[in-house]
Amino acid sequence: MKAAIYEQFRGPISIEQVADPTPSPNGVVIRVGACGICRSDWHGWMGNDPDIKLPHVPGHELAGEIVAIGSEISNSRSQISDLKLGDRVTLPFVCGCGTCEPCLNGDQQVCDHQFQPGFTAWGGFAEFVAIEYAADNLVHLPDEINFVTAASLGCRFATSYRAVVDQGRVQSEQWVAVHGCGGVGLSAIMIAAAFGARVIAIDIAEDKLAFAKDIGAEVVIDSTYGNTIEAILNITDGGAHISIDALGHPEILVNSISSLRKRGKHIQVGIMESGGHRPEIPIDKIIARELELIGSHGMQTHRYPEMLEMIRQGRLEPDKLAGKRVSLEESSAALVDMNSFSATGVTVIDRF
Repeated sequence: MKAAIYEQFRGPISIEQVADPTPSPNGVVIRVGACGICRSDWHGWMGNDPDIKLPHVPGHELAGEIVAIGSEISNSRSQISDLKLGDRVTLPFVCGCGTCEPCLNGDQQVCDHQFQPGFTAWGGFAEFVAIEYAADNLVHLPDEINFVTAASLGCRFATSYRAVVDQGRVQSEQWVAVHGCGGVGLSAIMIAAAFGARVIAIDIAEDKLAFAKDIGAEVVIDSTYGNTIEAILNITDGGAHISIDALGHPEILVNSISSLRKRGKHIQVGIMESGGHRPEIPIDKIIARELELIGSHGMQTHRYPEMLEMIRQGRLEPDKLAGKRVSLEESSAALVDMNSFSATGVTVIDRF
């Protein structure tokens, strides 16, 4: 099969012919129909993820068709019935083992033995990809959802859904500030607005702010001008109920916490670059305002049906977030360019 592969961190990414994968006893092989290009893939290429072993094929936002099934798969706990060849599926970027304590508690997104395509194993920048723990993690795709749209769900959209709905517990009319209008941020904006929240989008790019307005942001703030914290406090008459760092930057983290109203929630989704994992935080505000700092890491398979039903009903439209479509051969340049933040929406590989 063809795959985009790198043999050293920050090194060249080339398109090579490599051996086709085979399924493990509890796994499947998927013919990739589409795969998103995410900044998390860029972090992996930069060497910021200790799970990646070289040589490596990135890609964790994928959807496609099952072409091989392992010999020992049991559907007893499966989210899909009658697992079979030809099924159109997607999956979370964190696949739970199904047997550890977090998994048994329904928290597969923090599984003790998690499988992550594109990180713990080769991913979807390829014609085929092998998936572990398949019976517990695959999600059937409704006919109305194509592979390109589905590929955007596995990381950014599903992660944002859990951050806003499950971790933030958003309510109608609450103020939600979203810092960073990349794939995660735009997804969070759309989702929060769909739940009736009043959304503030913060970024430095005019085109991304304009797009944020189109998909549900009530107010946009260009953070290159003026005091972002003061602006949010004034707009919301006391601060946001929920604030999300959708990018991962020490300054954004401080701005997000500092612009919360009393008893507000800061949700950290964005990954800090290497060397920035221990940023300073305004602990005085956290104590005085009784603020909550909450991490959010992916979303469990069992939470997908609610999200998919909202998509079927047209209440959520992730296809609007699909930006540039590229071929596998074009994926290398797109991945390396992720840190420039030049693209609007989600870039997806749809030609292999």
